Amino acid sequence: MRVTRETLIRIAKETVQERAFNDRDIVAAYLTGSLVGETDPMLGGTADIDLILVHASTPMLKRELVKLTPDFHLDIGHRAKAEFKSPREMRGDPWLGYEMFAPMLLFEREKFFDFVQAALRAGNEFEGPEMTLQRCRRLYNHGRQIWIDLSDVSEKSGPTEVAQFFKSLFHAANVLAELSGPPIQERRLLLDLPARAEAAERPNLTAGFFGLIGAGGLDAEIVSAWLPAWKEAFVAASGNAKVDGRIHTARTNYYEKAIHAMLESDHPSAALWPLIQTWSLAAKVLPEEQNGAWREACSTLGLAGAGFVERVEGLDHYLDELDILLDELAAANGLETSTSI
Repeated sequence: MRVTRETLIRIAKETVQERAFNDRDIVAAYLTGSLVGETDPMLGGTADIDLILVHASTPMLKRELVKLTPDFHLDIGHRAKAEFKSPREMRGDPWLGYEMFAPMLLFEREKFFDFVQAALRAGNEFEGPEMTLQRCRRLYNHGRQIWIDLSDVSEKSGPTEVAQFFKSLFHAANVLAELSGPPIQERRLLLDLPARAEAAERPNLTAGFFGLIGAGGLDAEIVSAWLPAWKEAFVAASGNAKVDGRIHTARTNYYEKAIHAMLESDHPSAALWPLIQTWSLAAKVLPEEQNGAWREACSTLGLAGAGFVERVEGLDHYLDELDILLDELAAANGLETSTSI
């Protein structure tokens, strides 16, 4: 089956038509993510359809994943209409702000979309330095709070702590990203981060980031050898009700084929982020005896024992660099810095 961007958009439209017909609580729907951006949505021949359904009341579900084929799935987010009531708050939201800034409207039962989007974009404030720095500060603060929770980490740390480490780093990466555009999603994080760091005039922060996860100079053959154990853990964990929502059978190929594609590209180290991040999320819910290969991989990357304690210390310094960057940009634009607040 030949699948193109247009094919996936058509599926999104058909899905919305069916959902809206059967559920009068849906007041609007829009498409976001790579399908409406300039980036090729396919990575390793796989893609997801990021669809948002807006409800008049509070939805029962926040997110659902629907398998279409082994390589394509719907990633449906459910939002309440009330979430869009304050344009000022939306401009400062690093996720919802960009989600509503330039999506593709698919359905509207009542006048909703144009009003919200016009209010979000009013006066060019959204892309101005004040709102940009506000979004970056929110991301920074989330990353810093996670680091605080990790600051007393010990050499006996396990998948929970490693997953938290990656979560903090994800926020940190997107501090850089939002200085020049929308946040970077997880699969493409290490592919797109270098360009965003260049745009922020901090190319050194790319090498620092890669170093924190052990990606610097890592042999692609070593990462490839981990894939069977990663997949076994991913599939096993996907059946656990307590696992993170990203670990889902509909997303097995979504990650696996993307990892293979990156390993065979000019940037093989980019594969390490989706591999270790999802493996750690899976390992959190698996019995300890099933995590031997995960522990060995983490040890190789310096994410276990004393090495992990050092990486958490390195994360502290990395966040400090971002804090300095944000303060410099704030001062250059006559805005409050972290020391003047």
